[in-house]
Amino acid sequence: MPNRSNILRRAGMALLAALMCLTAFAADKGEAAITLASKSYDFGNIRESAGPVTTEFEFVNTGDAPLVIISAVASCGCTRPVYPQAPVKPGKSGKIKVTFLPQGRPGEFSKTIKVRTNAKKNKKFTLRISGVVIPKD
Repeated sequence: MPNRSNILRRAGMALLAALMCLTAFAADKGEAAITLASKSYDFGNIRESAGPVTTEFEFVNTGDAPLVIISAVASCGCTRPVYPQAPVKPGKSGKIKVTFLPQGRPGEFSKTIKVRTNAKKNKKFTLRISGVVIPKD
């Protein structure tokens, strides 16, 4: 015969599981959406001796649920993306900062950054930076 303690424990666990499911269901009602001002940036001519150059890709969460940037991965170690780690609330904006390291890379360049988000549309997209590195004298 089951004792009262086990019955209460099982009932409590069932209630907790039901609450977790309801919370997850309520959170799924909205969708995050990302709108970017631009997906590419041309640095033009940059001097190798001037050191790293940086640009920022601005975006807005145009959805009605928090937007999460899951990852931003550059095609090369010479390119370093930095993105918001915290969810971006609906209607709020954020920036993906991209730094290019020109040292030892004279000539034309074109680098990509593959971004993953929790948005339904634009779940995955690619940012691109380009330019020409003028070598040291």
